[in-house]
Amino acid sequence: MLVVCELALGLSLFALSADAAVAIPFQGKRDVDTRYPYTGPAVPIGDWVDQTVKGNGKGFPRLVEPPAVKPANSTVTNNVNVISLSYIPNGVNVHYQTPFGLDANPTVHWGLSPSNLCNSSTGQTVSYDRTPACSAVVVTQCSQYFHNVQLDNLAADTTYYYQIPASNGTTASQTLSFKTARAAGDQKAFTVAVLNDMGYTNAHGTYQQLNQAVSEGVAFAWHGGDISYADDWYSGILPCESDWPVCYNGTSTNLPGGPPIPAEYDAPLPAGELPNQGGPQGGDMSVLYESNWDLWQQWMNNLTLKIPYMVLPGNHEASCGEFDGPNNILTAYLNDDKTNSSAPKSELTYYSCPPSQRNFTAYQNRFRMPGTETGGVGNFWYSFDYGLAHFVSIDGETDFPYSPEWPFVRDATSNETLPTEAQTFITDSGPFGDIDAENWKSNEAYQQWQWLKQDLASVDRTKTPWIIAMSHRPMYSSQVSSYQTDVRDAFEPLLLQYGVDAYLAGHIHWYERLFPLGRNGTIASSNIVNNNTYYTGDGKSITHVINGMAGNIESHSTLGDDPVLNITAVLNQRNYGFSKFTFHNATTATWQYVKGDGTGYGDQLTLLKKNATLSR
Repeated sequence: MLVVCELALGLSLFALSADAAVAIPFQGKRDVDTRYPYTGPAVPIGDWVDQTVKGNGKGFPRLVEPPAVKPANSTVTNNVNVISLSYIPNGVNVHYQTPFGLDANPTVHWGLSPSNLCNSSTGQTVSYDRTPACSAVVVTQCSQYFHNVQLDNLAADTTYYYQIPASNGTTASQTLSFKTARAAGDQKAFTVAVLNDMGYTNAHGTYQQLNQAVSEGVAFAWHGGDISYADDWYSGILPCESDWPVCYNGTSTNLPGGPPIPAEYDAPLPAGELPNQGGPQGGDMSVLYESNWDLWQQWMNNLTLKIPYMVLPGNHEASCGEFDGPNNILTAYLNDDKTNSSAPKSELTYYSCPPSQRNFTAYQNRFRMPGTETGGVGNFWYSFDYGLAHFVSIDGETDFPYSPEWPFVRDATSNETLPTEAQTFITDSGPFGDIDAENWKSNEAYQQWQWLKQDLASVDRTKTPWIIAMSHRPMYSSQVSSYQTDVRDAFEPLLLQYGVDAYLAGHIHWYERLFPLGRNGTIASSNIVNNNTYYTGDGKSITHVINGMAGNIESHSTLGDDPVLNITAVLNQRNYGFSKFTFHNATTATWQYVKGDGTGYGDQLTLLKKNATLSR
């Protein structure tokens, strides 16, 4: 059958040629500050035994994950190593990554038949001066050029086929496929995979169950931050300490919650390495920050080139590190380029990380969410519709008063425009939107808050009766922390005002479902049908779930001797996994916590709406 196609050409904002020597810089609010010099090693490597990028057979292993496209021959000069999909309104963004530039604008051929890819769309390329550059890494294990091609004006709920053509030494991809989002108001049931805090270590069971869910028809995945745990590259050089429950030694490893210890920790400690706060790879997946990203994304190709993989930021995306360890060895390494040494005190600042490993730089380049198309900002805050539901991604790390990651305006004293080096923190980031008059203490001053209010106010509940919001940080938990007050002060009043049904989060490395909560944690008893059934969406309460148990090298959170609070309905501090959210119709949805060990569900919840009116 002859398929007649219309040529669809995306706007080419810019393209990097194969010999481009200068990376595209971030503009305005996304700039990385370089007022003070970086004084650490040329390439930070979290392995005292093996201080090489590629590995010399000593120390911790250098993992290898297959690229998205298998090279056509053994001599590889460039390659498509990562492919991932994301939604844009009325279409899909095809994101792919290569170690080196292309010789033409990034292009995708596509169509309604795998044998007739008669449309071609072109897109844009971004890059950054990553540390180390891909010229120092194996070609099929590195990404430095990030290509995005928008396929728009597509039919809803339709399967399309696509191929990435060869360019500047890459091999053309196989013919792949994706299915577009259902139109807002489409009343057919669908299921979403929701996960947080994944990484690689301890996440193998979650990975298997996710792949199974994709084979069973899950529509898309929504990952609420702490994605690759790239910033845990140095875990293998942090000695064990009594107040941190992770200690890997290859024989009698200790992890939070006690046994059973996953079999991967039985790998012997490499000769010369010390018992540490890491695992069999040293870091979560690698002993290099960028390689953690490369390998995790290549590991996830099996999912991300099949279904849209929507992400939002977590604290582990901010920079190359968060904290020091015993004897302040990271301060000595990053600030003074001293390996296996010590410092009198922790003095990690914004400038301790290489410039390419600050300010969410990797996160900004390695994904492409629909912030621009939905009035939000990049990969930080955005929304999208799918069938009966409106999904809202909130940045719980920056861009609200007292955010966990500080803007410079908060570091500086009243008579300063910018802070001094010593006044900064290693995770300082943003803002990624405007702060009116730099009034950083006011909700209403933030572009994110303004956007969220407008977005929620514009939802047509006759088409999308369900509104689901997620940020990385929870508002409430039995593990109480000061950031929770700041998150709920910023966002909870708006979510209640507009009748948001559920607020999903991670950050705490366990599974915790709360009772429906109103403002300031008041339990809405009238919305509890039973322990596994809640009413929702009436503006009186929100269903809260902490879903932070996908895996990662830091293992589980535990309460210790602290009590489980009365707001908590279900708490699991032992099993890894992810959750499935199924929207059956306008009045019924079910949430299921899928245990990563394959033993079934760890929790099930039904959400009901008392009243819902649909347009027809």
